[in-house]
Amino acid sequence: MNRFIKDTRKYWLYAKYAAKSELKSEVASSHLNWLWWILDPLLFMLIYSFVSIVVFGKSEQYFAAFVFIGITCWDFFSRTVKQSVKLVSGNSSVVTKIYLPKYILIYIQMLINGFKMLISFCLVLGIMVLYRVPVSFRLLYMIPLFLTLFLVTFGISAIMLHGGVFIEDLYNVVNALLRFVFYMSGIFYSIPKRVPGIYGRLLLKVNPVAMVINGLRDAMLYSSIPDLKALFLWMAGGLFLSVLGVTIIYKSENTYVKVI
Repeated sequence: MNRFIKDTRKYWLYAKYAAKSELKSEVASSHLNWLWWILDPLLFMLIYSFVSIVVFGKSEQYFAAFVFIGITCWDFFSRTVKQSVKLVSGNSSVVTKIYLPKYILIYIQMLINGFKMLISFCLVLGIMVLYRVPVSFRLLYMIPLFLTLFLVTFGISAIMLHGGVFIEDLYNVVNALLRFVFYMSGIFYSIPKRVPGIYGRLLLKVNPVAMVINGLRDAMLYSSIPDLKALFLWMAGGLFLSVLGVTIIYKSENTYVKVI
């Protein structure tokens, strides 16, 4: 743990600089520049809203904000996890020349995707103002919910980073699994309302992304208290996954250069 804290402090500025540089390069290579970070989730929200309301005749209160919260959280999680699989091989020019704790590469991706998520949540707040959503102190539950999302994302990504070095087809497997989890996370529907009985409750307990999304909707849109038991269980689970992932990386990272 001491080594992890020391390395994080030592390389944090590098992670921020690398993330900032990557964001600038994305802006420079796009005609729409930073507007694409807004348009991308906005277009998906419109598509999902059309499919849910027009095609299936299903809707929820404050539906635009409801869907946007789901898309934004899912994008952060899925992009970071998928990118982590090829982080070592994709940064071989760096990791073969200098020593860098390999989980720092995950920090960089989380900063990039987290910045985009921040922009999207600013849009969510704007939509909430348009809907005149009542605001209460329960918005503060956003803090432990986001912390849980970050811990779970980092922990899973650290394990995927390690596996991606040794398993060539892991990216395809992860991509397929994420497609399945996407539909099980309630991105454009309410799990408590649309998934009956014990199945819905089970889904919210075993799927941390679904739990976080549902909790954020409760806290932000409906002034409700999230499932605190599931929240703190997954916070502890995310911490465990993070410790496990970092431990595996520290033990194995000297072999990564030989493999790639």
